[in-house]
Amino acid sequence: MAFYTIGEVAERCGINPVTLRAWQRRYGLLKPQRSEGGHRQFDEEDIQRIEEIKRWMASGVPVGKVKALLEESQLAVSDGWAALQEEMMLVLRHARPDRLREALTRLGHQHGADILIDRILLPVRQRMSLDQTTARAMASLLDGVLIDYAVLRIAEIRQNSTKEALLAGWGNQDRTRLWLEAWRLAERGWHIDVLAEPLESPRPELFPGQHFFLWSGKALTHSQQEQLSHWHQQGFAVFLHQA
Repeated sequence: MAFYTIGEVAERCGINPVTLRAWQRRYGLLKPQRSEGGHRQFDEEDIQRIEEIKRWMASGVPVGKVKALLEESQLAVSDGWAALQEEMMLVLRHARPDRLREALTRLGHQHGADILIDRILLPVRQRMSLDQTTARAMASLLDGVLIDYAVLRIAEIRQNSTKEALLAGWGNQDRTRLWLEAWRLAERGWHIDVLAEPLESPRPELFPGQHFFLWSGKALTHSQQEQLSHWHQQGFAVFLHQA
């Protein structure tokens, strides 16, 4: 079995060694072996785990939540979620939008938005990104069906919702995830409308008196935190939406 130093892994994965140490010490994401001299030794499984961590974070998951997702994916085989994820993957490989909609509708009748999004849909999207042999067109097909389904569910729920709010993506270009989060908010009782274009500089002053949810999918930058505080000081009803 080949082992690699932290410097070699950092270069190979495009990650600063300081970050790798933080992932190990602060977040418990990595457990490299140690040489007789006490130096970290990484193997291929460690590198695969690092790449998976990077993909979760690139999809908008805060680093503090990655460990739980990694552990959930390991437990999925025993708790049945892996089977449902594989079912979705199998339907997707047939490249039939109608069958994909049918599977999604059936799962939607069995599970609420939180469960369906977190346990099935996001892991399937993650697996699509990990599968280098999967055509980009298949991932795009999945996203199109997910947006279509989320819009349908939002419209259905909206008929019985009275708490009106807007949702906008803040510095995150994942439009599919934005619509999934809108569906999540709708199931929590919000009559939700979506600003479909992700924004770098939201303008809540253009929507006076309205609840305004912002979704970034990751930890806010210092400037974003300052901007959020400034809006609150101005009296705007701006809230950070977190899954």
